[in-house]
Amino acid sequence: MGATAIILAAGKGTRMKSDTAKVLHTVCGRPMVAYVIDACRAAGCERLLVVVGHQAQNVRDAFAGDDADITWVEQREQLGTGHAVMVCRESLDRVTGPVLVLAGDGPLVRGETLRTLLDRHADAGAAVTLATSILDEPGRYGRIVRDADGALTGVVEYLDADADHRDIHEVNVSLYCFDAAALRSAVDRLDNANAKGEYYLTDAIGLLKADGATLAAVPAVPPEDVLSINTVEQLEQVERIMHRRLAATGG
Repeated sequence: MGATAIILAAGKGTRMKSDTAKVLHTVCGRPMVAYVIDACRAAGCERLLVVVGHQAQNVRDAFAGDDADITWVEQREQLGTGHAVMVCRESLDRVTGPVLVLAGDGPLVRGETLRTLLDRHADAGAAVTLATSILDEPGRYGRIVRDADGALTGVVEYLDADADHRDIHEVNVSLYCFDAAALRSAVDRLDNANAKGEYYLTDAIGLLKADGATLAAVPAVPPEDVLSINTVEQLEQVERIMHRRLAATGG
């Protein structure tokens, strides 16, 4: 079986100044999540689990006739990225091989980036591999923590980070590749003992490390592609980038 992807697309997007579900806001005339779906398909994903919440039916309707490979999973409460994967748990029962997990509000992600992540994950024989980015201004992104040998040891969320962690420029951009069995094992053990009281998918990395599993991280995401959309201003910025990209490829 080929790769599976979990696309997190349940958010309301309260800062978008609109009642429309965030992932249905358009970039160059298409819902932003459509680009994420395209990238997963281009990378060879055979099954997509799309987690929906706010205006779930509207999101489904937007892809009517183009969802043969999509399983829609509803997240009635948004309790963090880990919780979004937890609601997919039943759908993951019979999945084998690699499972990508990525956000539906990051339309700049490219199929080739996902392919690189899948390839590096396979080469490393890892339980989980992260695609990361090196940013001059890492802002409020979670920080990638490595040991003295450069091996991944974990991710520290910004709100839980100390001053040393915040000096790190390699960041988590919420783009993961898990072994399916490892993902199931870790998700079953997540808790919400953190500053926000949410279930973090990043905690799965620490759990797998404690199990003695192989972890990997590859800085495969160009800084331009990191931008996700949470505000109208970010939507406009992504729109400009996408226009340039489509013009360059004749799209």
